[in-house]
Amino acid sequence: MRPLSCAPPAPQSRASPGPGRRPRQPPCALPFPDALRAAAAAAAVSLSLLTGNAVGAVVEAAQPTEVCRDGVAAVVEEVRAEAVTNEQLVEEAWEVVNESFLPDAGSRPWSPEMWMQRKQDILQGTIKSRARAHDIIQKMLASLGDPYTRFLSPSEFSKMSKYDMTGIGLNLREIPDDNGSFKLMVLGLLLDGPAYSAGVRQGDELLSVNGIDVRGKSAFDASSMLQGPKETFVTIKVKHGDCGPVESMKVQRQLVARTPVFYHLEKRENDDSSVGYIRIKEFNAVAKKDLVSALKRLQNSGASYFVLDLRDNLGGLVQAGIETAKLFLNKGDTVIYTAGRDRQVQNTIVAESGPMIATPLMLLVNNRTASASEIVASALHDNCKAVLVGERTFGKV
Repeated sequence: MRPLSCAPPAPQSRASPGPGRRPRQPPCALPFPDALRAAAAAAAVSLSLLTGNAVGAVVEAAQPTEVCRDGVAAVVEEVRAEAVTNEQLVEEAWEVVNESFLPDAGSRPWSPEMWMQRKQDILQGTIKSRARAHDIIQKMLASLGDPYTRFLSPSEFSKMSKYDMTGIGLNLREIPDDNGSFKLMVLGLLLDGPAYSAGVRQGDELLSVNGIDVRGKSAFDASSMLQGPKETFVTIKVKHGDCGPVESMKVQRQLVARTPVFYHLEKRENDDSSVGYIRIKEFNAVAKKDLVSALKRLQNSGASYFVLDLRDNLGGLVQAGIETAKLFLNKGDTVIYTAGRDRQVQNTIVAESGPMIATPLMLLVNNRTASASEIVASALHDNCKAVLVGERTFGKV
């Protein structure tokens, strides 16, 4: 692991570099004792060895709640057919991208001129049905090459709003194959969720659901096939990695947001201090509440330092990540800002109150720390509230 010292320039939880960054300041030092890193590592290892009821202190079980995933979704509301024509619907979707899309290094070449030409090509003829309009929008957005920009039809959005996207705790992504079609790859999993516990791993290919071949199907269609009533079972077939074995597994659906926060107190030898170790597996609707409970209990137990473990945390609710970061920041500190192609227009979110803890904080990250987790890590690092230790993160923000 490699520590990254903090230097509080601009907020780094970002959509683009641009104006609005504060002048770079000299690195600031957090008062960690020499032995803290070893104690933090011991805390992380000891918690990973604990299972189930053996965890020294686990926050109360969360009430069932609806879990949503972060990401950008272009959703066009269904209205009466006579109110909006098919052509107007397509043009509205085009306009959303034209005003808001910010290409990055991973997307395909894009320019306002290219996008204008695409609209002109699409609207040359008559779009005769709503289904055809939806198909055009899907292909138009797919041409961007951005996995986080997608279109949901009204019926798909209605389904998504009722329960979590899969019911077994995984996210799928469409990857082009050599046959001109595409395959469904596992982009991320809920740590210790149903799919993860059954043996599914990031990078696996989903081949079938309940005996039905899903190759060539959309990620949403396959996710809909995985959904079902709580505690029922679904049989899936996956191929592990590019050349790995094919495995069939029976997975029980879980639609309840369990607590993602686990913690314990690690006593240090040779002195009276102790380390409060907290692990957050994902940012769901109960993450902030359970983290507050964990921080209070560890403080009351005498924690002198804290370790926040976000390794293998792929994100979740962006707002939950923002609210979590605020717990550690000073009033007025920037949590995140967003900027589009017009660099002069920015939306900034700041902390409204002071931090819950005033003791030093170490934050553990790895290459599977993504999305909302990266918002937390960068906000705490850039405001000099934590030292980052670990690997380069996933890079979704």
